[in-house]
Amino acid sequence: MNIPDYLLWLGLVIVFGIVEAATMGLTSIWFAVGALAAMVSAVCHAPLGWQIAVFVVVSGVAVWFTRGKVQKQFNRGREATNADRIIGHVGVVQETIDNREAVGLVKVDGTLWSARSLTDQPIPAGAEVVIRSIEGVKVLVTPAE
Repeated sequence: MNIPDYLLWLGLVIVFGIVEAATMGLTSIWFAVGALAAMVSAVCHAPLGWQIAVFVVVSGVAVWFTRGKVQKQFNRGREATNADRIIGHVGVVQETIDNREAVGLVKVDGTLWSARSLTDQPIPAGAEVVIRSIEGVKVLVTPAE
């Protein structure tokens, strides 16, 4: 049995559409557009080589010209997480930070965080520290000056 080319391209449009709907990550919508263009070329009786070329070119052009703009739209209004907001803030050591003993707590903006020192030197309780980064659930700090 010989399946018409346009049905194969229609199948790919459906598959790429399902993948896009499942991931919502703008990963395959461009290829669905390319497959749709290739399907149109198949309906117009273009040879398979041309259909494949249309798919590749249209998919590539769709990615090139629209991906950045679409991602900007999706990312508009997103805010940094609470964790990101404390980077650069000053906190107070609640429990001495000692990397060798793997202990240390810092209170910053009213929240307690496990802490490690970037200087590898112990930092005593009560000292002020600056949050430099976050790794997992630990803040990495340096003594405040």
